[in-house]
Amino acid sequence: MEKRDNKLMVLFALYITSMVLVNTLGSKITTLGSVRASVGVFFVPILFLVTDIIGEVYGRKTSALVVNISTGMLVFMFLMMGLCIVLPPNATWGLQESYVAIFSSSMRMTVASLISFYIAQHIDVFTFSFIKKITNNKYLWIRNNVSTMVSQLFDTTIFMFIAFYHITPKYTPSFIFSLILPYWAFKVLFAFLDTPLCYLGVYWLKKDASKKEVTGI
Repeated sequence: MEKRDNKLMVLFALYITSMVLVNTLGSKITTLGSVRASVGVFFVPILFLVTDIIGEVYGRKTSALVVNISTGMLVFMFLMMGLCIVLPPNATWGLQESYVAIFSSSMRMTVASLISFYIAQHIDVFTFSFIKKITNNKYLWIRNNVSTMVSQLFDTTIFMFIAFYHITPKYTPSFIFSLILPYWAFKVLFAFLDTPLCYLGVYWLKKDASKKEVTGI
């Protein structure tokens, strides 16, 4: 296996790990400034960063394949979590309630996470590839940030509406948008901050490619 393929595997592993962290640790709510946000906000930008790096070097098909495989793994993870939750605990193990509280999520939240993840990731891959084409492979920082901004807006909006719309009378469209905008703003901020990491990741991944394989930034 070529050295660059080994690096692709490292990025794929980072992507899968971040995806799992978003959907497990992400159930905790913290406060960032004055905004109520899931701790998953720290991991979501990594997902979009990795697909941008892979898309820049390997192209749209490879980054889309990463998204499709990861979505399948996410479905598998939720199914296995559900199975482990419903299995009866041994009488000597007294942590079932805590186990359920930590690992279970409502079917609505699960569906929201799966749908928003799949759609937003493919929007990110498509937008990144489209901007790369119209800029003739120049201005990596533009496609990195714009693709993430657009896809994160879709991700946040789709998840919030599927998960929370009319869950109580309080959750009207206007109230949900009041939650979406500051949460999305944090994601956009992290996207700007990870721009140097995108350049660094592309350089690292391209470093061992032949001149024929390398495309301009």
